[in-house]
Amino acid sequence: MTLFKRTRPNPLNVARWQRFRANRRGYWSLWIFMVLFGISLLADVIANDKPLLVSYEHHWYFPIVKMYPETTFGGEFLTETDYTDPYMKKRINEQGFMLWPPIHFSYDTINYDLVSNVPSAPDETNWLGTDDKGRDVLARIIYGFRISVLFGFVLTIVSSFIGVFVGATQGYYGGWVDLLGQRFIEVWSGMPTLFLLIILSSFVEPNFWWLLGIMVLFSWMSLVGVVRAEFLRGRNFDYVKAAQAMGVSDTRIMLRHMLPNAMVASLTMMPFILSGSVTTLTSLDFLGFGLPVGSPSLGELLAQGKANLQAPWLGISAFVVLSLMLTLLVFVGEAVRDAFDPHMQR
Repeated sequence: MTLFKRTRPNPLNVARWQRFRANRRGYWSLWIFMVLFGISLLADVIANDKPLLVSYEHHWYFPIVKMYPETTFGGEFLTETDYTDPYMKKRINEQGFMLWPPIHFSYDTINYDLVSNVPSAPDETNWLGTDDKGRDVLARIIYGFRISVLFGFVLTIVSSFIGVFVGATQGYYGGWVDLLGQRFIEVWSGMPTLFLLIILSSFVEPNFWWLLGIMVLFSWMSLVGVVRAEFLRGRNFDYVKAAQAMGVSDTRIMLRHMLPNAMVASLTMMPFILSGSVTTLTSLDFLGFGLPVGSPSLGELLAQGKANLQAPWLGISAFVVLSLMLTLLVFVGEAVRDAFDPHMQR
């Protein structure tokens, strides 16, 4: 007797995956995006002003995980060790070694050894040059890519959950619930989001979670119309009426019998919602109403490129990264749309 019963995959899901793979552009765009996002998740290991590993007097230390004072390596102060200081580098190398990441700069590290004015051009030390404050552009791009994608993922998931809930409630119950919900959405969607952000930024200093909360308030409506239409259509089906006649609860009918049909249309829109979320954060950072000053941001890098036309590497670097990210997301969204398109099943 087997403890685990092997279940056969759903033929419909297998067919959808095959149609997704048949779209070579979207399929390879997904892999490229996943690789780039995986690299950005390892930003602290790839770009950091602290070594990954320090061997000193036959002891092992991990500066990127734990803070060590100078006295640990024979220094005089109890403050955190500056591993770029020539004195500390000499002491550690005499009694051991340091293993550095490929890029010796974090997103907020200022290169004080520049021989030219900032922003400096790309060289063997700063591969994409530095910005107007002497910070490494490549390090800021890696960290900024991670923040942008994570912000987009969280905003997409939270706003989609709220939008699906509201759309399902309106479509299933209809009547006054649907009427009042639609009137509220019409009024709420007309609110000037950018002006509200500008006004609120004068009272509260923006940060990741503050921006996320504000954007959720105005982005949850993207899926309401799609889900509402599916539930309005599905509530008249015979199996739904039969379940209601048998006394099945509304929550069970909505979640088990009607929501799977609505999620097909919702999933096809999520990649486009993700790209829109990334664009929104970039626009706010470009205008100066996004993440706090000094945070790694692609929009802030674009603003620096606009303000420093004599340093074209700033604008070009941010433009290439944003263009590549949004292009990959759009291609993935098109492939997902084709995979869930019922007309493609033929």
